[in-house]
Amino acid sequence: MFRIIARTLVVVTLLTSGAALAQTASPDLSEAPQDQQGEAPMTLARMAGIIRALDPDMRVQGPAMEFTLEDIPVIVIADVRADRMRAMVPIASVEGLTQADLLRLMQANFDAALDARYAVAHGRLWGVFIHPLSPLEKDQFLSGLVQTITVARTYGTAYSGGAAIFGGGDSGEIYRGLLEELRKKGQKL
Repeated sequence: MFRIIARTLVVVTLLTSGAALAQTASPDLSEAPQDQQGEAPMTLARMAGIIRALDPDMRVQGPAMEFTLEDIPVIVIADVRADRMRAMVPIASVEGLTQADLLRLMQANFDAALDARYAVAHGRLWGVFIHPLSPLEKDQFLSGLVQTITVARTYGTAYSGGAAIFGGGDSGEIYRGLLEELRKKGQKL
């Protein structure tokens, strides 16, 4: 799995700008301007510090940070010039995905994946969280990581980024249909 991630890191790093990543374990943010809630803008150094607190064994390659959460490999790539970041979790090869699978992924992106998304790139299915870098707050970042890991874990079952489902989509009906099917089979719920 890590070989796939390493190859993907090289490809993704080539696709991103050569933004420099400060590899400071605990960046000095005392001089950084703060937003209205008193939180400093997200920087590469600050993000690296948050990730290092989550996984002291994180690895840095250019603008990419690779680490593990709950035994799940995560890659975060940031581009300061574009003021964007993305957290990615590899899920599966796209080989064998059917049209029905792809439709289900798009349905989940609408109502169940929350701020995370299913995406396809370089022959792989990914769970991703994409956000502007500087306005990203620490709790938003952590929530995005949790949701991204959750869409990877629930792929093939609930296709969910968390406990909530945004109304108006197809997932609620799909879940209700599954519930009715289980009731018909005599399963106690």
